[in-house]
Amino acid sequence: MADFIDRVTIHAAGGNGGNGVASIKREKFKPLAGPDGGDGGNGGSVILEVDLQVTTLLTYHRGPHQKASNGTPGMGDFRQGKNGEDIILPVPDGTVVKSPSGELLADLTGAGERFIVAEGGRGGLGNAALASKARKAPGFALLGEPGEERDVVLELKSVADVALVGFPSAGKSSIIAAMSSARPKIADYPFTTLIPNLGVVQAGDERYTIADVPGLIPGASSGKGLGLDFLRHIERCGVIVHVLDTAAYESEREPLSDLKTIEAELAAYQGDLGQIEGYVPLMERPRVIVLNKVDVPDGRDLAEITRPELEQFGWPIHEVSAVTHEGLKDLSFTLAALVKKHRESLPERQARPVIRPKAVGSRDTVTVARVQMDGEEVFQVRGDKPERWVRQTDFANDEAIGYLADRLAAAGVEDQLMKAGAFAGDTVVIGPLDTGIVFDWEPTLTTGPELLGQRGTDLRINQSARPTRKQKREIHHQVMDAKTAAREELWTERQKGVWTDPNSEN
Repeated sequence: MADFIDRVTIHAAGGNGGNGVASIKREKFKPLAGPDGGDGGNGGSVILEVDLQVTTLLTYHRGPHQKASNGTPGMGDFRQGKNGEDIILPVPDGTVVKSPSGELLADLTGAGERFIVAEGGRGGLGNAALASKARKAPGFALLGEPGEERDVVLELKSVADVALVGFPSAGKSSIIAAMSSARPKIADYPFTTLIPNLGVVQAGDERYTIADVPGLIPGASSGKGLGLDFLRHIERCGVIVHVLDTAAYESEREPLSDLKTIEAELAAYQGDLGQIEGYVPLMERPRVIVLNKVDVPDGRDLAEITRPELEQFGWPIHEVSAVTHEGLKDLSFTLAALVKKHRESLPERQARPVIRPKAVGSRDTVTVARVQMDGEEVFQVRGDKPERWVRQTDFANDEAIGYLADRLAAAGVEDQLMKAGAFAGDTVVIGPLDTGIVFDWEPTLTTGPELLGQRGTDLRINQSARPTRKQKREIHHQVMDAKTAAREELWTERQKGVWTDPNSEN
């Protein structure tokens, strides 16, 4: 099992809210002292939090399913249910949260940054909280809401000031080892580095971090080699350093062609941090050219030959040797100056919450539209409040259904249904067509204490004389059966030859 994972998919589920309880307080000499049902507890949430001690997403590669605990139900005597505990998932600094479709949801940088992946459901209200002048002793309570379920993709993008890019075996890891205290694996074969290495460099009063991108080769931006997996680690870097091998063994390679190839791969790479304020496009960032391995005689000669051609790019050029440390001090101060300039150009860091997708309209907006469902025209009601109220309703309790009808009428749902052309008996769906609540609409009568029967019932539920959807189907089938029987009877008489005499007076 690998010990470095920088991309995982998490299946998160918030805890369900606890149900409220319907209870009546009973005391000595006071058998019915009023409602005392408590509220259910809220479900726990699944939360991502930046932890500077975490450097990999390996934990979630092994355990991608994360679920918070549920809230407990309320109890009598005004006792509230216990809230479910949140799950805090530590992630490395620089973690990007995306939807499965690739939409950027959050950019987590800085210790303590948080993002709620899946919210816990709200606890249902007990009948004590639902009591009013009209309903002094409600015989129902609200159900707890289910927790949110969500899949998100986590990608780790290294938070480094300087990125070293180049072909395999160009000496990137050796340079990091020589300039910092990092000790990456170094060997004389390609693709020795399989994970990004990070080191800290001190140049005078300036301190900055430096990282390398393993294994860039032609076609890396389209998935060849290791580059596609690790190009994301240079998206935050302020300075890009091209490490060119002046002592390459391949005869067809030389520093100028290597530089052009890597630049083409950087230009072809499509990052996803462009939505972040202050983001500088990858191709607009300052560059530095490093001609490595000048300690080799042929390497120094090749560096001197190609230097005039490389100067045409207008970038600083340094001839260095990771083995003898030649030129590394000057390189460190050049990078320090560029990093300082980059930091000064950044906007002032404020409290950076997460990036959330823009909502379409307000969450409180209620819409009614005519749609087709199973070949039948229905009226679909969408909105945060109506859908939440439906989830909280106990449809086994008539009084709870009447309370839902009152809430929908007060929110203007019935007015919108009338404007949309709905009539009594039409089919209405609240929520998605596949999972929403389907019912035959009956305009709500004005509520009042006189319409309430015993606890747990609502007289309006049984007042409607209009046929239900099931009854209308039965009537339709009866009519069709009667028509079929009449046709069969006429056909039987015709077959028997029962004819009338045209000359008969009758």
